[in-house]
Amino acid sequence: MMYQILVINLGSTSTKIAFFEDQKKIIQETVKHPTEDLMAFNNVSHQIDYRKAAIEDFMTRHHIDKKKLDAVVSRGGNTRPIESGIYEVTPFMIEEQLSGVFGSHPTDLGSSIAYQLKEEVGCLALVVDPPASDEFSDLARVSGHPKIVRISSVHALNHKAIARQYAKDIGNSYEALNLIVVHMGGGNTVVPHYKGRMIDGGHGLYGENAFTTNRSGGLPVTPVIEMCFSGNYTKKEMIEMINGKGGLTAYLGTADVKEIEEKSVTDEKMKFYLDAMIYQVAKDIGSMAVVLKGDVDAILITGGIAHSEYVTKQLKEYCEFIAPIKIYPGEKEMESLANGACTALKNPKQIINFDDYVQNKVTKFNDYV
Repeated sequence: MMYQILVINLGSTSTKIAFFEDQKKIIQETVKHPTEDLMAFNNVSHQIDYRKAAIEDFMTRHHIDKKKLDAVVSRGGNTRPIESGIYEVTPFMIEEQLSGVFGSHPTDLGSSIAYQLKEEVGCLALVVDPPASDEFSDLARVSGHPKIVRISSVHALNHKAIARQYAKDIGNSYEALNLIVVHMGGGNTVVPHYKGRMIDGGHGLYGENAFTTNRSGGLPVTPVIEMCFSGNYTKKEMIEMINGKGGLTAYLGTADVKEIEEKSVTDEKMKFYLDAMIYQVAKDIGSMAVVLKGDVDAILITGGIAHSEYVTKQLKEYCEFIAPIKIYPGEKEMESLANGACTALKNPKQIINFDDYVQNKVTKFNDYV
């Protein structure tokens, strides 16, 4: 029996959609969402119908009968910290993701869309290694003030997939290596992998990390506080400044790195702010090399922006003294999601029910949520 699996992966500025039969990819597309379209929505949660329409259109154009789907699997979203694994989507998971308490990102909508399709056709709705997967060291959780605790929210699925791919490529074990994995897309996350565990990393939705195509990154805190109390901005506007309307979008009016790179040949402003983003990512890489005490086997650059030779060349100039740099353009997320769904379909005992996990699992994470 061949399982039919729909894979969806919602990024800041795109929706990736693929159809698999077991682990064989039949077709995949990336739907790009223009900045002006996305800025028309008051908040991320209002994009659900817009994003779902793109997914429904994909199925219609490729003659995929959704009634025959065995599973819809998404990257998952932002919840309380949880262990990595394959989770069944539940209304409570969706409630946490859409609450904004743990961050707000279009990937939160993937679970909602998967659940809607489950309700329509009776298939499984799953997430695999969601962004809330937490392997932080205790030291990494300390923020500088006891009222604020740092939590993990990175591109866990792709980080793990690329790290394991590199280990396979060199004939080694992921658990034997120390790596810095750099995911660059709508969001940038730089994560140190110590012997198979992601022990630190900035939370881009909370204003950490380098600025990105549409996030402001780690802004100086006091000016942000002054803006919050100036009376000139609503809470919603301030959050959007951090996540959604910041970064290159705020500086240049576009989140399209390819467009910015092309224009930067003659436009000094375009080049300057693209270089500034690269500079900040390089600083993040250096800080994570310190976390690993300089014992770094390789730096792996992945995500959509890794297709840019200009960006990767500059990062090599900044950081190759730390460790060899390998480029993995794009990501392995779609394959990893399909593999997780296939595993769940063949062995349902591998599926974790989110509600049961939250109710029964007693971990140190309870101290932080």
